[in-house]
Amino acid sequence: MKPIRKAVFPVAGLGTRFLPATKAMPKEMLPVIDKPLIQYAVEEALAAGITELIFVTGRHKRAIEDHFDRMPELEAELEAKGKQVLLETISTILPPHVHCIYTRQAQPLGLGHAVLCAEPIVGNEPFAVLLADDLLDADTSVTRQLVDAAHQHDGSVLAIQTIDPADSRKYGMIAGTAIDPRNTRVEQIVEKPEPQDAPSNQAVVGRYILEPEIFDHLRRTRAGVGREIQLTDAIADLLKQRRVLAHRYDGTRYDCGSKEGFFQATIALGKKYHGLEPA
Repeated sequence: MKPIRKAVFPVAGLGTRFLPATKAMPKEMLPVIDKPLIQYAVEEALAAGITELIFVTGRHKRAIEDHFDRMPELEAELEAKGKQVLLETISTILPPHVHCIYTRQAQPLGLGHAVLCAEPIVGNEPFAVLLADDLLDADTSVTRQLVDAAHQHDGSVLAIQTIDPADSRKYGMIAGTAIDPRNTRVEQIVEKPEPQDAPSNQAVVGRYILEPEIFDHLRRTRAGVGREIQLTDAIADLLKQRRVLAHRYDGTRYDCGSKEGFFQATIALGKKYHGLEPA
């Protein structure tokens, strides 16, 4: 497999579960302590050796672009006031060798369509997909774990975790044959099945390494669950021709697409990295 240098961040969603906070602010910019969700995902990608960040945006998402841009007037003010720690914090959000590219998803046609929007930029290379709603806290970047698995097994890789079967309606669910303690050869994948129809209790979370062949399958994929073009359906087609692995990652996931998960992440990361304790 070629080196994996590009990561796609689908960030065009409206974030309706966090209204009214997301009426004028992208949900990906909601802060967990002192960093927005999207920055956690970007830092995870950078730790995996990613150098090109592709943001698939929608209307009212300009704040994401501004966040990863330089702000010379703020930097000058911090320097003048001797606030070196803060200056270092904002001026090193992205290393100089990393590039951001922004493209639009003109219509909300689903995750699969959002990934397809990145094809002209990704080209004929394997790439990562990171969903910022899933904040994954790990000693080794989860994306790094997936990149290593992709190179070892020469195929696409999906991050998975064990869930309560009653929650299968929230996830893409996989079944397959284990090839080692952490990796399973995927033989079946279904988007948001009813619990009685789920092939297992192994759920895909928001991290993927995908081979470029996925784009051919996405172009052929029709609207599925929720009348959207589902990435899961394209992967189900891809695995008929190419190896697809499910990797049980080492780390803790916080579902920050929900208020409960966002709250849990704020408490856990506040304690772990900032020494904060609830009063």
